[in-house]
Amino acid sequence: MPKPNDPHEISDWNVVANNEEFKDLMAAKARFIVPATLFFLVYYFALPVLVGYAPKFMSMPVLGPVNIAYLFALSQFLVAWLIAWLYVRAADRFDGMSRRVLDHLERHQASQQKENS
Repeated sequence: MPKPNDPHEISDWNVVANNEEFKDLMAAKARFIVPATLFFLVYYFALPVLVGYAPKFMSMPVLGPVNIAYLFALSQFLVAWLIAWLYVRAADRFDGMSRRVLDHLERHQASQQKENS
């Protein structure tokens, strides 16, 4: 067991943070999460902006009393579910990457225990 406040001990966090696979995992998550979030925010706020700035267009009937604004609002549910489904698929890849990071940490801890015994 490492001694607290021992300056020569490397913390688990430092081992993980310096691992290239961890850096790849964080980069992969950012490549998915940032664009997906930005896309959804733009899509979400497009409805009130379009209703405010293009009311005639948004109130155009499509099917009986259903207008473009209603369809756009309903499409937001579909887009949210689509993004969630895409994230679940990406999360499978992230899980595999996370497992490799944890395996690296476990190997490091095992080598540390050998050195300390």
